[in-house]
This record gives sequence, C-alpha cells and structure tokens, in this order.
Amino acid sequence: MSDTKTAGIIIIGNEILSGKVQDTNSFYLAAELRGLGVNVRRISVIPDEIEIIGKKVFDFSHTYDLVFTSGGVGPTHDDVTMAGIAKGFGVKIIRHPEIKIFLSIKYNKPLNDAILKMTEVPEGAEIIVFEDIRFPIVSFKNIFIFPGIPEYFKNKFSLIKERFRSSPFYLKRLFLNTHESSIADILNIVVSENAGVDIGSYPVVGNSEYRIMVTVESKSDVSLNKALDELVKKLPENIVVRVE
Repeated sequence: MSDTKTAGIIIIGNEILSGKVQDTNSFYLAAELRGLGVNVRRISVIPDEIEIIGKKVFDFSHTYDLVFTSGGVGPTHDDVTMAGIAKGFGVKIIRHPEIKIFLSIKYNKPLNDAILKMTEVPEGAEIIVFEDIRFPIVSFKNIFIFPGIPEYFKNKFSLIKERFRSSPFYLKRLFLNTHESSIADILNIVVSENAGVDIGSYPVVGNSEYRIMVTVESKSDVSLNKALDELVKKLPENIVVRVE
C-alpha cells in the first residue's frame, strides 16, 4: 500500500473532553476519507491549549500526508487553533488580507476586534474560497483547518474532498453465525498468508441472523479476492450467512 495517502485527524475542544458535546466529525471524516482511498492512521482529541495544539499538529504534519483539524476557530477566547498551529511551527500569526476583504464584504460594516480575530492565521497559510460558504477554508502546509460545528465541517469538506482522492480500497464483508473463538485460528492463518490485505473481525450483538461481521480489505482487487476465497474455503459452510 505504498501509494496510499495517510491522514491524521485532530479534534480540538474542551467541550469534547468534558462530555458537553459529542464528537461526530471524526467519524464522518474517517468514513469519507476511507471512501476516497485515504488511510486514517490516528484520531486525537485534545484541549483548547496552544502548546498542546502546536505539538500535536507539528507531529501529525511530519507523520502523515494529510492532517485535518476540527474546532477552535472563531472569535472567542477559546478559539486558539490558529495560534496553536503558528506556535507549533514557529511562525507569526498574521491578519490575512483576503480573509479581511471577505469579512468586510460579508458584514458591510467596520470590523470589530472579535471579527478581526477571525482573520488571524499562521503566516504562510492559504485560503480556499467558495461563493456559498460563510468563511474560507484555511490550510497551512499539509494541514486543513475546519470548524467544529458538524454542519459547517461537512459542508466545507464536501467542497474540497476530491482533491484528496487516492486509489480506492476494495472491501468485502462476510456475515457469520458463530463465535469469534471458533474462527480465530482460521483468520490467523489467512492473515499470515496474505500480506497487503486487512482482515477485521467484529462481533455483532442483537442480530438473530449473524453474530460476526468479517471485513476483507485491500488496495488490490486481486489480493482481496485471493484472501476472500481462501477464507471462505477454510470456514465451515454452515456458519457463512452471506458475503457482500
């Protein structure tokens, strides 16, 4: 899978860590990126603290091809994602002239300090503007900075998602009516004989038809089908409910 893009997701917000708000952005983004052929390697949830944000984004940026942040952007005191990214990379915070023009047109009045705070980005940041969004998408190096509000997050990501598309993952699912302990040895054998194929086993509770869902996934359709055929042949026929 050497051609596979990797990604890290950073969810920023004390409200997530304190249980006041439930994070849905990481689930949405992980699923979207998988559909684009991008391999999400880590999801991290961190507080609204400049030092922690800086260290995390710097580490992720040097570890993964793509980094996505959610939360901590806006006009209030706890919106410190931009400052954190600037801190992590040792650059200044500047007021981006294009964002300032964008907001001046939007509000059609003198910009107060709260609005001007929203123009602040790490020096060297780029913006992506679309007519139908409330605020430009900001990127810095390989980091894409998104708001935490799920509606805004999804809307903005949908506008630029195609730029991240990589070669697709091929996926098959087996639904089995048995216990994991009865198929563990078979799975271990098939996994050991099929490099480049990811096999996962997931118990399902409360379904009368099947008890386990097994996924077989690969960037290679040929490799996937080889592993799938081997797995089906080794499993007892009476436990296989269906293959999708």
